Amino acid sequence: MAIKSNFPFMAKFDANSTLKRLQNRYRLVVMNDDTYEEVVTFKLSRLSVYTVLCTIFVLLTGLTVALIVFTPLKLYIPGYGDVNNTKDLRELKIRTDSLEQEVRYKDQYLQSIRSVLQGNTTVKLDTSTLSIPKPEKSTD
Repeated sequence: MAIKSNFPFMAKFDANSTLKRLQNRYRLVVMNDDTYEEVVTFKLSRLSVYTVLCTIFVLLTGLTVALIVFTPLKLYIPGYGDVNNTKDLRELKIRTDSLEQEVRYKDQYLQSIRSVLQGNTTVKLDTSTLSIPKPEKSTD
């Protein structure tokens, strides 16, 4: 039974004819060009060709994924590395940052000593009054 369409430009779709086309048998013959001798003969259908091609595609994809996952090739993928290497790189980054900060502090300290030795600093006197409590006299 064919499905009727209101649109004349749409092709009619019949599930039975599509299934029959997939199951039609074809013969593939490989012949020797010089002697016209049949070397190999294959009986195929469209469904068997689709099945074989899909199986080959799935197998090749699976083998490629397995090759990358289970071999050191995965280390060449950008962003993917060894867990230990990533941890070591984080620790080195933290140590480098702290060392840079220490170098800045040392440079600031040496610069202030240089300016004191050259007399380029003005000394600000602390003129705030301190209230120091008087020691209590002991009555011994």
